[in-house]
Amino acid sequence: MTKQFFIYGRVQGVGFRYFTWKEAKKLGIKGSVRNRADGSVEVIAQGSEEQLEVFEQWLKLGPRTAKVERVMINIHKEISAEDFSVIHG
Repeated sequence: MTKQFFIYGRVQGVGFRYFTWKEAKKLGIKGSVRNRADGSVEVIAQGSEEQLEVFEQWLKLGPRTAKVERVMINIHKEISAEDFSVIHG
């Protein structure tokens, strides 16, 4: 299963991508995380339904340095990812 998350709030400049990468690795989730021009963060995550449920709950809280205001979720057809990466730029 693959989900796309858009996280809004104080989520840039607070280590959100790093902590998201760390949590994804811990849970065995593949995909990517990147900052968006509108100040949000986009996460593409691939894993089991159970893994993604735990990850989604974590994303709704985020790291202590962030203030998540809302999370939008899209479900996608399977995307093949080898690892979880931070996209810079």
